[in-house]
Amino acid sequence: MAEQLIAILGGRGMLGSDVARAFTENRLNFQVFDLPEFDITNSQHLQNIVNRAEIIINCAAYTNVDKAQTEANLAYEVNAEAVGRLGNLARDRGRWILHISTDFVFDGKLERAYVETDAPNPINSYGRTKLAGEQLLAESGCRHCIMRTEWTYGKGGNNFITKLIARAKQGKELKVVDDQIGAPTATTEVAKVICKLLPGRPQNIFHFAASGYVSRFEVAKFIFEKLGISVNLSSCKSSDYPTPAQRPLNSRLDCGKIQAVLGENIENWQDPLSRFLKSL
Repeated sequence: MAEQLIAILGGRGMLGSDVARAFTENRLNFQVFDLPEFDITNSQHLQNIVNRAEIIINCAAYTNVDKAQTEANLAYEVNAEAVGRLGNLARDRGRWILHISTDFVFDGKLERAYVETDAPNPINSYGRTKLAGEQLLAESGCRHCIMRTEWTYGKGGNNFITKLIARAKQGKELKVVDDQIGAPTATTEVAKVICKLLPGRPQNIFHFAASGYVSRFEVAKFIFEKLGISVNLSSCKSSDYPTPAQRPLNSRLDCGKIQAVLGENIENWQDPLSRFLKSL
């Protein structure tokens, strides 16, 4: 593997930067590509990547869920069109792509955790563009793997965890929804799994999230208890505070399929989150 170049698209973002760190620790030969010098919507930029790299990890995405409601064309260009174009180029050169997707391809109405074969039905623009990206990648016929993640957090970006802490430090009253259920998942853990998938280059769809399920309100309670922050915290329903983009209430992903490939248990959400909070 060491002699083959791996390209990390979106390599300075929250997930991409942790993937780059994991690759460094594993002594893999990689290069990071990101704005401003690399634009995933630029066909020539994509061609240059595919000409050079044997393996492409696509962490590049338009991720502002609420803004995607009004910037649907831009979100589609980044999350769908560009991914399909990348797939076509990769097919022609025999490259393998690992593409990062999201639990937002589902509507959250199931009473159980989602498995990879459940029918997607996104309820917001962001989810629709991410699903379109999956579909266009599959239609390209290139060798690829899709990994759907959920509720990700890390040091290199804005996320639910860092936003909560910032608001608590401002002394603001906090209302957090208790009807959205999922698993906060550290980007460091996603990066470790990507490293483990590389040698086999699977061609599959996998769900990956931390083990265990919890509401966003319970996550907030856990954070403030761990950090010893005194905050005026109360729970509410999603319907009490409508956002431009509707969120799925059930974001639970069944990770049995990827766990079988990894051959080990996935860590419970509390442990990586505790480590993350300690590192802040």
